[in-house]
Amino acid sequence: MENKFKEEILKLKKEKDFVIIAHNYQIGDIQDVADFVGDSLELSRVIKDIDKKNVIFAGVRFMAETAKILSPEKNIILPVPSAGCEMADMVEIEKVKKLQEENKNAKTVCYVNTTALVKSICDICCTSANAVKVVNSLKEKEIIFLPDKNLAAFVRRNTDKKIISYEGFCYVHNQFNILDVRRAREKYTDATIMIHPEAPEDVQLLCDVILSTGGMVKYPKESKNNQFVVGTEEGMIYRLEKLYPDKKFFPLREKPKAICNNMKKTTLEDILLSLRGEGGENIFIEETIRLKALKSIEKMIEIL
Repeated sequence: MENKFKEEILKLKKEKDFVIIAHNYQIGDIQDVADFVGDSLELSRVIKDIDKKNVIFAGVRFMAETAKILSPEKNIILPVPSAGCEMADMVEIEKVKKLQEENKNAKTVCYVNTTALVKSICDICCTSANAVKVVNSLKEKEIIFLPDKNLAAFVRRNTDKKIISYEGFCYVHNQFNILDVRRAREKYTDATIMIHPEAPEDVQLLCDVILSTGGMVKYPKESKNNQFVVGTEEGMIYRLEKLYPDKKFFPLREKPKAICNNMKKTTLEDILLSLRGEGGENIFIEETIRLKALKSIEKMIEIL
């Protein structure tokens, strides 16, 4: 059945002039039919630069929203409308405004893993790859950082600014623990352990390199090592194995696996239904919110 879905997807996307975008955490079958695979901001910028108007974004809602913020003239379709992000949903607007009111001298930096509405009330956006650079680019000495407390801890170690952290987290990365690292060291003695900065700080400090998903894609190419333990959502291993077939990749957590349930909601059938116009959601963002959110993203892009 999967092969039949794939054949029809490849046929329809060509006939209807669609492009399919997939995040690194999507299942392998979806990565295989995608025109581009990458991290959320990377994919949103790809969408902005291509001449296709109709885009299926196999990811979660905040990613599709970010794409729509940057490319309002395009039809950004989220195949599964219920595919959200628990960390993004942890942010309460009133709590952010209260933090801003209590810390009037602080600038608010929001992780790209936030809704369009949250981005619209922040000063500047960041990714896990550039969070330190973004924070250090600001002249203010106090920074409200949201929503991820673990990424905030990583930033705090790499700046002399006061970081006022929102207490959100990614449930996938937050489950990694010290025992996972110790087991990996014993089992894969020659491997380099890569960890995402959304993991708890004590876990970050025990690993060899702390990298965003984009960083994990590049690092094995630059490294002389040929074995890597991957401390992020397990979908990344499929991507890395395709990119580097001569190298070995192992999950940091094996039981239970590090799986994002929202990322795994999307199936080939969902992609097909979206192409047929029988499923998915065409993302809409109210224009005043979009323009405010766009400012926070553009300020980040300016310093990259």
